[in-house]
Order: sequence, then C-alpha cells, then structure tokens
Amino acid sequence: MSASIALLLASIGILSLFCQWLAWRLRVPAILFLLAGGIAAGPVFNWLDPQQVFGDLLFPVISLAVAIILFEGSLTLRYEEIRGHGKMVRNLIPVGTIVTGAIGMLVSYWALDISLEVALLFGAISIVTGPTVIAPLLRSVKPAARLANILRWEGIIIDPVGALLAVLVFEGIVSWGQGNVFGHSLLIFGKTIAIGFLMGAAAGWLNGIVLRKHLIPQYLHNAGTLTFMLGAYALSNEMAHESGLLTVTVMGIWMANMKQVPIESILEFKESLSVLLISALFIILAARIEFSAIADLGWGLVTVLVVLILVARPLSIFLSAIGTTLTWRDKLFLSWVAPRGIVAAAVSALFAFQLQSLGYESASMLVPLVFMLIITTVTIQSLTARPIARLLKVAEPADYGFLILGANQVARQIGTVLKKLEVPVVLTDTNWENVRLARMENLQVYFGNPVSEHASTHLDLTGIGNLLVISPYKQMNSLASYHFLDWFGGGCVYSLSEGDHDQKSRHQTAEKIQQTRGLFGDISYAKLASLSSKGYTVKTTHLSEAFTYEDFQKQYDQQALPLFTIDLKEHIHAVTADSELKLNKGWKLISLVPPQPPKERKEKDSGELHDPAPTPA
Repeated sequence: MSASIALLLASIGILSLFCQWLAWRLRVPAILFLLAGGIAAGPVFNWLDPQQVFGDLLFPVISLAVAIILFEGSLTLRYEEIRGHGKMVRNLIPVGTIVTGAIGMLVSYWALDISLEVALLFGAISIVTGPTVIAPLLRSVKPAARLANILRWEGIIIDPVGALLAVLVFEGIVSWGQGNVFGHSLLIFGKTIAIGFLMGAAAGWLNGIVLRKHLIPQYLHNAGTLTFMLGAYALSNEMAHESGLLTVTVMGIWMANMKQVPIESILEFKESLSVLLISALFIILAARIEFSAIADLGWGLVTVLVVLILVARPLSIFLSAIGTTLTWRDKLFLSWVAPRGIVAAAVSALFAFQLQSLGYESASMLVPLVFMLIITTVTIQSLTARPIARLLKVAEPADYGFLILGANQVARQIGTVLKKLEVPVVLTDTNWENVRLARMENLQVYFGNPVSEHASTHLDLTGIGNLLVISPYKQMNSLASYHFLDWFGGGCVYSLSEGDHDQKSRHQTAEKIQQTRGLFGDISYAKLASLSSKGYTVKTTHLSEAFTYEDFQKQYDQQALPLFTIDLKEHIHAVTADSELKLNKGWKLISLVPPQPPKERKEKDSGELHDPAPTPA
C-alpha cells in the first residue's frame, strides 16, 4: 500500500509539472490544465482518490496550502500601489467587490437550492480574479497598455482583498453557527477577528524586524519566513477556531507595507511551491469533484454563470468608470475579461469542507459551482478575448517594443532615446542602484530576475516583442535569451558578444544562444562599458542627401558605433554583426558617439575657426 501511495504522490507531481509546461507553451493560465488534469485523474479515470491517499491528512494539507496562497497574495498588497494606479483601479476594488459579491449572492440563492450563508460565501469568493490567470491571458490578448495595466493591477490587488473578504464572511458564518444567541455569536466572531488581526500584525512586524536587521542569514530568509508563517497560522487556530487564514493574510499585508523589508526575496519561495505544492493542490481538489454534483446544479448553474459574466462584471466596470476617460470600447473589453483563479478554487474547497462538517448540507454545492465558474471564465475568455480586442480596436498593433536586460548607463541611454521615439521600453536589472537611477530618469523598470515566477506575474510586457541583452551577468544573459527565444521567437532576441568564439567547444554556450549574439556589431559588454566611461553618449541622427552616413562617420572620425536604424515607416532595426548596415535617404540612425567630434576638438585646441559641420538631431 505504501508503494502505491508513493507512486501516486510522485505521479501528482509529474502531472502538475506537465500541466505547468503545457500552459507555458500555449500561453494560457495554468489553472485550466491543472483542473482538467485533476478531473481526468479523479472522476474520469478513477485513478486518484485524494481521501484514500491522504486520509486524515487531507484537510490539514489543504489548509496549509491555502494559507501559503493567501500569504503570498497579501505580500503584493502595498498601499501606495493602490493609490498610484489611477481612478479606475481604485474604483474597481470597492465597487467591483460590492456589486459582484451582492449579485453573486443573490443569483446563487435564487437560482440554486442553497442556504443564505453558503450563497453569501459564494458571493465573496466570486469576486477574486488574480494575477495567475490575468497575466498569461494579457500576454496572449495584448490589449492596449492602459487596459492591460487596469486588469493587471485589479488582479494583483483584488486577490488578497477578495481572500480577506471571504475569510471574514466565513468567520462570521462559523461564529454564528457556534452561538445559541446573537450576543454569543457576535462575541465569538469578534474574538476571531481580534486574534486574527492582532496575531497577524504581531507576526508580520516581528518577521519584518528579523529580516530588516538580518538576524538570520540570507539563505534562511525564504524558508524561515515560510516556517514562521505556518507557525503563526497554527497558533492562531489554536487560540481562536479558524482564525489562522485571517492571521496570515494580515501578516503578509503588514510585511508588504513595512519599510526596508526585502519582500522581493521572500516572494521567491512561491516559485518552487507553485510547481510542487500549489499545483499539486489543484489537481487534488479537482480530483474530488463529482460529475453528479455538477449535474445536480442543473440549469441554475447556467443562470449563475450568465448573470455573473454578462450582468455583474459589466455593471461593476461601468459604475467604476464614472468620471474616468475610458471609452465605451474600453469599458466593453474590461467587462468581458474577468477570469477567476487560484484563490477562488482553494478557498472554496477549504471552506466547503469545513462548512459541511458544521452541518451546512448545501455547502457541498460550493466547490462544483466555483470550479465551473473558473473553468467557464478561463476557457471562454482565453479563446475569445483576442478577437474581441481586435473587434473593439483596443489591441496593441504590434509588439515592436524592447525589453532591455540591464539598467546600466548605456542601457538607460538607449531606453531614454527609444522612449522619446514613443517606443515601449522596459528595463530589468537585479542591481538596485541601476534600477534606482533608471526610475529617476523616468524609465519603466523591473527590479529582479526577468525569467522568475514573480516576473511572469509582475513584469508588464504589453507592447514588448524584442529583447536586448546589455548586461555583464553571463549566466542570466543565457537564461534570459533561452526564455525569450521561446516567448518572442527567433529574430527578436539580441545579445552582446561574450567573447567565446575562439574558446574550445566545452566552454562555449549553446548554438541556440550563439545565434542571438552580435548585437551592435559583435561588441562586448566590457567594450561598451569602456566607451561609456569615456563619455560616449547615445544620440539620434537624421540622414539626408546633404548629410549621409559617410559624412556622419567622418564627423566622428569613424569612432561612432551604430546601434539602431529607423526606416521611413518608423520601424526600428537593431544593428547586428550578421546583417548588413542598410541606410537610405531620410532614415534615422541611433548611435553611440564620442563626447565631441575629434575634428572639433582639434580645431578648438588650435584656436582655428571653421564653419560647423552638420550636427546630429
């Protein structure tokens, strides 16, 4: 029996990894394949029975996994980000929460034979979208930047807010069920809320102090935070029944808003857990679904889905958009895109399990109802959002922008010039000083590893279709080139020479990466940095019959380094070692030029006066 259980556990991990890979290849939310894999393993083929495999550990495993999901989501909830992303995002959080929650509660109570308590909980759960489903969808749909930012930040913020609301509703239901009179129920609810908030605040403050003052070594930051969070969750549950989820949510929010706490490194623990623990969790949850339970929902299920998708979401968008500059096309597109995600699935399964044990029979309908909402919204909107965006004319015309790996001085100068030409540019770097300087120059920048799981959610690639590798980090350069070759495609990834052409084959990088080399004429990063230190700057030059490329190079004594060419249609072409430099009349040239043309320096030193040569624009 132990061997079969071990085989099943290993198979769950392999299946979850396959689902994640398939979602990555097809650029759709991974939850769709995870749920499909769980349904296939469970009710379809009867291969996986979670209750038999885990026994009494099933409920604790689900509880701890949900606690991790809520904690990770709450770590992204920063107050300044809510205030700094426009009126529409600020409106969507309270308005969307109230409208969607109220309509979800009313329609489920009216269309399905469920109790008012379960309907209220479903309404709270139905508001959650989440970045794990929004981010892949946006990469596939590629809407206008203003719409992508609204949806992305709504998902990031509503994820922990919706989870917190669901937890509060659940705590109220449980507290009311334990009390014989109103006063006693209110007392239990108040105790649960007080302990949840106090424990969460205390745990968040204490963990933040430990990290800020480096009381534990760097390599224990992730593991230590995760362990401490789970300990706070368990202790809180012992002090007040089911207050742990509220505790970990408040703990994450508290840490996210503390100053000088390295939250970015803490978020990295999700990268491994999302593949193993969290991905496996949804396969296990989906394997517990019974087709008979879905069939029992009848036409009431269809009514709930139609009302939430076609009534609740549009009403939330149009009410939230009052006083904004959004057009009717923008509002219609935002009204259509609201896929539900991981938090909704996890929280519904956990709360349904607990409510059933408390005697709420209709709680058994909560899981199939929420899972069908997730499957329907993710599937339909993933397939139709792109055509609808094109029909409404709110899709980006082309991915002509640049993601620049590196925020050093040359990369920042290139980013500034491209931005002036209205080309979308995003810089990314793991060096905080470079990131700080880029932000001071008003450049969009991502602080972190661009191929990390955190970047897949928070790195905004709207309008970006090319990668420029301009950094000294050889290992990261190769990883990024591999990653974005699959994402952007061949011919859209450019990297500087690493100087390994003459090395033995055992020291060379893979041929696939070698094909991306040769950016800016096969120049190395060391040479580029050396030129920058000598005062070379990036400038744009207009070429014409009166001032040709030969005149340009003569002006700078053949020391200018061409970087990009811009044709008459405003298309930008990176200069590479393998492509012939093509320049026609009327084109523009972006180059790295000396601080002053050598000819002018000589004239100034000798005191001679001549007519000035044409200068670059």
